[in-house]
Amino acid sequence: MTATTQTLSPSMKRRRRARQRRGALYLALLAIGLVAPFVAYPVFLMKILCFALFACAFNLLLGYAGLLSFGHAAFLATGGYVTGYLLSSHPALTPETGILAGTLASLGLGLVFGALAIRRQGIYFAMVTLALAQMVFFFYIQAPFTGGEDGLHGVPRGQLFGLIDLSSNLAMYYFVFAVFVLGFALIQRTVHSPFGQVLKAIRENEPRAVSLGYNVDAYKLVAFVISAGLAGLAGSTKTVVFQLASLTDAHWHMSGEVILMTLLGGVGTLFGPLVGAGLVVSLQTQLAQSPLGNWVSVILGAIFVICVLSFRSGIVGEIQKIVRKNFK
Repeated sequence: MTATTQTLSPSMKRRRRARQRRGALYLALLAIGLVAPFVAYPVFLMKILCFALFACAFNLLLGYAGLLSFGHAAFLATGGYVTGYLLSSHPALTPETGILAGTLASLGLGLVFGALAIRRQGIYFAMVTLALAQMVFFFYIQAPFTGGEDGLHGVPRGQLFGLIDLSSNLAMYYFVFAVFVLGFALIQRTVHSPFGQVLKAIRENEPRAVSLGYNVDAYKLVAFVISAGLAGLAGSTKTVVFQLASLTDAHWHMSGEVILMTLLGGVGTLFGPLVGAGLVVSLQTQLAQSPLGNWVSVILGAIFVICVLSFRSGIVGEIQKIVRKNFK
């Protein structure tokens, strides 16, 4: 009897159904993303997508490698500043060139940060990344090309590939959406690759991964660099969208904010950072326009505490538990 005619085992059927559900979910989200700018304000949606990519990049490091970085704002800001400076000082450059340069700069910075930090674990790793990020923050305050506390304003959006005018919010949205889809696809492929499986093994039991012969530091460094590059891509894209690069993106508050987004959505889940980023950005936008605008941080903190106490796996993590329980 051939494999095609053999009866599938229950576990194989479950895996196949899970793949089908996942594929249907991807298609549904893609369709929603394509029609979203006709329903909601495109600039608001672009902000969510940029922060969602930033959170997904951070989640790759925390959720799958088990490394808590308190310095990811440095990569977001580096991508933004490099892209903003190049596009402002060289008007002939196209936006994709500036974004690529900002992403590469963040990759290089991530390589330096990772080489210095990955030999430490736990709180020591977090404190090293925080210290390095603060050094970058103070460098950007003093550096002449960043505009100091004023930041870089009026960064031109330009024309994509010299053909598509990105001054249109609709055209800009679809470009940002394409960037997010590509970044998310890279993360999804990384997580489900043999490399991603080794990262999970390191997260669960690092000494055992070492005993199996894996070069743990090398795997951590590659994960750190990929995460830094994607965070830089998010920062570069955000600068083009808002035509602004500022110190806000380099502040340690931004590193704390991306941790909040990831934990709310669900650490170690692919869609958790997207949901968390959407929730945090939406709340910030709505509360800023209300009489409670000065209490944004307090309200977000209270929501975070409630979510952590109520469902420790995050919003998406809890939904996944329900789906597994009811659709075995």
